[in-house]
Amino acid sequence: MSSPHPLMASPSSAGPSTKPVTSILTESGHAPRLRLASSSPYRRELLSRLRIPFDVVAPEVDETPYPGEMPEQLSTRLALAKALAVAAPGTWTIGSDQVATLDGSPIGKPGHHEAARAQLLAASGRTLRFHTALALVDPDQGRRRVERIDTVVRFRTLTLAEIDAYLHAEQPFDCAGAAKCEGLGIALLDAIEGDDPTALIGLPLIRLSGWRREGGWNPLFAASAGTSGTSLGASLGSAASAP
Repeated sequence: MSSPHPLMASPSSAGPSTKPVTSILTESGHAPRLRLASSSPYRRELLSRLRIPFDVVAPEVDETPYPGEMPEQLSTRLALAKALAVAAPGTWTIGSDQVATLDGSPIGKPGHHEAARAQLLAASGRTLRFHTALALVDPDQGRRRVERIDTVVRFRTLTLAEIDAYLHAEQPFDCAGAAKCEGLGIALLDAIEGDDPTALIGLPLIRLSGWRREGGWNPLFAASAGTSGTSLGASLGSAASAP
């Protein structure tokens, strides 16, 4: 499930451009340097799975919703704002943001045990929606691309003993919804519905890989050539702040 937004010619453009990005290769035949606009260790780990070089810069973006702004609109706006905040010449910058909702109301990161328990009690036997937006910015050409991938998560009916046992075991206090689907939190769920399992963790790799292929740069070929996505990211660890 996704909600596409067209490429726009430039930040000051009055309307969307209908001309697609046909290639992301530079004149030298190489793909532009990738930059991840994030302070999240989860997104950094996800991007490293593609084994393509990237650096990491934490953006400074006010994440306060606008009056009347819907959660899905907020995630899309913030993903693009993060990418634009740290975009630089010669780079393609990736931004992502996720907003979780229960009955249409946003759910933040619990931060501590009691708040996490309250979130899981509220989620018990119910459905949460995770709106994960992905943005890619090319400042050299003045182009942007933004899409949203929605994921539906159905929780089992949970007992308080189960909730407390889980929270003591995994302490998912930095995760909206208080559950890590990539870990023990999967045992809390009945079902996950969505196009991209990595979107639920925070960075939609299926969509990002598709964008790269559309631009003529296949991550599989880069990986087979021995290019690592972790070496450059690790060497610039000082640029990424703690979560």
